[in-house]
Amino acid sequence: MVVHSEWREKRISPHLTARGYQVECRCPAQGDRLPENVEDYAAAIVLGGVQSANDADNVDYMRHELDWIRRWVEQDRRYLGICLGGQLLARALGARVDVHPQGLHEIGYWPIEPTKESGDLFAGLGHVYHWHKEGFELPQGAELLARGARFPHQAFRRGRAYGLQFHPEVTGEDARGWLGETSDYEARPGAQPRDLHLASIEKHDAALGRWTLRFIDRWIGERVADSGPSPVSIVATPRVAHG
Repeated sequence: MVVHSEWREKRISPHLTARGYQVECRCPAQGDRLPENVEDYAAAIVLGGVQSANDADNVDYMRHELDWIRRWVEQDRRYLGICLGGQLLARALGARVDVHPQGLHEIGYWPIEPTKESGDLFAGLGHVYHWHKEGFELPQGAELLARGARFPHQAFRRGRAYGLQFHPEVTGEDARGWLGETSDYEARPGAQPRDLHLASIEKHDAALGRWTLRFIDRWIGERVADSGPSPVSIVATPRVAHG
């Protein structure tokens, strides 16, 4: 798992561990090296962060991470990019990442609209959690899986690589924490009103959590716990993982 902060992911990692996978976390922003032998890993998950995918143009560790993602998906390895991780996947596949044309953010729980190409992938899912101000274009050759009103591209797939603009890994506890430590929340244009944001946690978190675990099982496949070690690389970024 590639992370971009010290924030600890608490939804996907425990589920993978229970399925018999070893979860390795790497944080390039803190100097961690990314795995070179991709064949030793069952999958890679790249989470969100305060960084921009466009930082890869002038920040060394982000440039290296983008190259690493490109090599990973060129081999059609299982990849899941969440928020920043999805934006980096889009860039690795040649698409642009940019801010909203009116400078709006997308923060809080918002609905997505599945496409026919997604089949039943989003069955049972209504509102999903967002915290971002940039979005990705659809890469060439990718299937659009879900749309949004403010940021039109919410999920895509190319081969065994998935890019999500929203945050399925964020629990209600995480959302309350992010909200509580963001002193300039009301100054972010387009952010969901604080009271509605808090109420939406109670309304939507459980369904999002159930969907996330089903999605992970579908994406990575079931695993018998005694079938031997098979690591999942999770790449992260420093502190609050706000994509």
